[in-house]
Amino acid sequence: MVVHVSREGQGLRERKKQETRIALSWAAIKLAVERGLENVRVEDIAATANVSPRTFNNYFSSKGEAIAARHLDRARLFAQELRRRPASEPLWEAIKNSVLTQLSLGQDYGDGQPDQQWQTGIRLMISEPSLQGEMLKANAIAEEELAAAIAERTGTDVTRDLYPRLVAGATGAAIRVAMDQWLRADPPVSIRPLIEEAIGRLAAGLPEP
Repeated sequence: MVVHVSREGQGLRERKKQETRIALSWAAIKLAVERGLENVRVEDIAATANVSPRTFNNYFSSKGEAIAARHLDRARLFAQELRRRPASEPLWEAIKNSVLTQLSLGQDYGDGQPDQQWQTGIRLMISEPSLQGEMLKANAIAEEELAAAIAERTGTDVTRDLYPRLVAGATGAAIRVAMDQWLRADPPVSIRPLIEEAIGRLAAGLPEP
């Protein structure tokens, strides 16, 4: 007997899977911040997310991958948002708006007081040697997907032309520099004006100050 699953059912299943993935990633970040990465087990992450260790292993191969997943998922949304921007919008303006739109959808970065636990989690990701490889992998995946979206928008070929990958790489670098500035700010600031300035300078060709 063939069982047909409706599109609504498929959509609900995918949403539940994504919710579980997010819950596991956030649980991994929270526990690593509270206890230190070396003191966190997969079993602890699974219990915090109210799932079994087997379920954790269905989503992630390690706790490091789980921690980096939240950053990766957010970064991949930049490419999705870029595809939704009006075709009439200039490329750099569309890229900036794509990044700002996705950042504004969550509470992690905020327009006022940033989420302190997320800030600490980001610091952990970029400073912990055992997590740096996962962050590099996440950034590479995100930039590859952004390059594909840029190629579609500009009518270039991501495998033959330098342009889409150069723009994606430059955008990724701008976001990382803005994020580093955001992490260092005292008192805390919103990341939005930092992103606007970083991508704006790229759009202008990085003229000397």
